[in-house]
Amino acid sequence: MENIAALVAASINSGTPLLIAALGLLINERAGVLNLGAEGMMLVAAIAGFAVGYHTHSPLLGFAAGALAGMLMSSLFAWLALVLATNQVATGLALSIFGAGLSAFVGQSFVGMSLAGKLTPIPYLSGLPFVGTALFSHHWIVYFSLLLCAAIVWFLYRTRAGLILRSVGESPESAHALGYPVRSIRFAALLFGGACCGIAGAYLSLVYTPMWVEGLVAGRGWIALALTTFATWRPARVLLGALLFGSVTILQFHFQAIGIAIPSQILSMLPYVATIVVLVLISRNPDWIRLNMPASLGKPFRPG
Repeated sequence: MENIAALVAASINSGTPLLIAALGLLINERAGVLNLGAEGMMLVAAIAGFAVGYHTHSPLLGFAAGALAGMLMSSLFAWLALVLATNQVATGLALSIFGAGLSAFVGQSFVGMSLAGKLTPIPYLSGLPFVGTALFSHHWIVYFSLLLCAAIVWFLYRTRAGLILRSVGESPESAHALGYPVRSIRFAALLFGGACCGIAGAYLSLVYTPMWVEGLVAGRGWIALALTTFATWRPARVLLGALLFGSVTILQFHFQAIGIAIPSQILSMLPYVATIVVLVLISRNPDWIRLNMPASLGKPFRPG
């Protein structure tokens, strides 16, 4: 049972950065903006968070630096896509490439360095059989991600501001005609998404793998993007998807640990194969995607 509890805990830990990044991207897409630069934002945030955490010995400052780095990267995207009306797909891809190169350049002096990770299990609850190890022995960011998911559900479906955000994603022209500042709302959504990707990237370098190596994010930004489609732009489904993909990621290490004779290269492919399979299955019904997808997603807005 303890081995199963440890496997559940590792799956939750692995799914946390996916959940945080995907929630931020979901807000972007609900506002009608498609930002494919998640991988680059997470990489820059990962090295920014690690560098600040390494020099200050403060994980909290590291997370703040990661969030700020993500917001700066998303601001660059917002200026290009919203102000200059560049193609959102091409701009997002360029941001990912730029982020990968920038993080590799800045992180040259930090390669091989590591941080001393420290967990603070929940008192009393962490000592419970099975559930203590599985649910109550995580870093505080794990619980923050769950609260963030609940807060976004409440914001989108229970507040006027959430309704306005969704209306901007569905019909920016109508929202503009009613007097809502479409560009400002989308800019704010992009900043929030950048902060979430920044926290997710910092989590990878400060907690999940407390060290820096080039390409540390390893495609998780792309998986987070796929999660928003997998979840049909619903926060609760994003949570379930993040746990699913986190479990698939951990299974590759579990299979290796118990000595299953499968080449390590095939096991390493599992999370990405699972992503492709899920997207293919979902895409079999284009009407279902079209009914759930924000109508103006990826389309530029040019006020008359």
